[in-house]
Amino acid sequence: MFLGTTPDDVYRNRFRLARFARFLGIVDEIIASKGSCRIIDIGGRMEHWAALSDLWRDRKIEVTLTNLEAENITEPGFESLAADARDLSRFETNAFDLVYSNSVIEHVGQWADQKKMASEARRVAPRHFIQTPNYWFPLEPHFRTPFIHWLPEPWRIAIVRFRACGFYPKAKNVDEARAILDDAKLLDFAAMQALFPDSLIEREKVLLLTKSLIAIR
Repeated sequence: MFLGTTPDDVYRNRFRLARFARFLGIVDEIIASKGSCRIIDIGGRMEHWAALSDLWRDRKIEVTLTNLEAENITEPGFESLAADARDLSRFETNAFDLVYSNSVIEHVGQWADQKKMASEARRVAPRHFIQTPNYWFPLEPHFRTPFIHWLPEPWRIAIVRFRACGFYPKAKNVDEARAILDDAKLLDFAAMQALFPDSLIEREKVLLLTKSLIAIR
């Protein structure tokens, strides 16, 4: 992936704080029923949880972070494992109580890859909370550039070759420009419904516009 270093405030913006509070409501339901909650964070990193530690630290949770590369983690109750979001076969069906995934499914590849991730997320836990940016929101969140994701591909290639955009550096050539554009495939409401047919798809709004979509089961 080409994503650069995450800005210090990316995990503490008001949308993510409200979203995480919504997620913790589901965690609390599970804890009330079972006494604890086993969570798998697909595509997760410890920095995300560390930035929000004041919100979850008093809860009895166990969190397994999965990403393409494992991290060294010392936080009690957390482990990090190398795993592909499209293939979680190392985990049994319903091995966890709850799946959490934040802005990951748009990065796993084409539609077929997104279907594989969704299928695995639905398999490894009975509950899930899976967020992704909305294709029809005018500001593309990875490029931090309005309307770029709606432009014809040749225009987008020209833009990323001309300057750095958001988390992405300026592309050195056409090959790198295409790789940058392929890094995120945004989804809309209908696509999320197709990927998660037994889930509630919530709309996270800014004024009247849907900024993000969240599949909740």
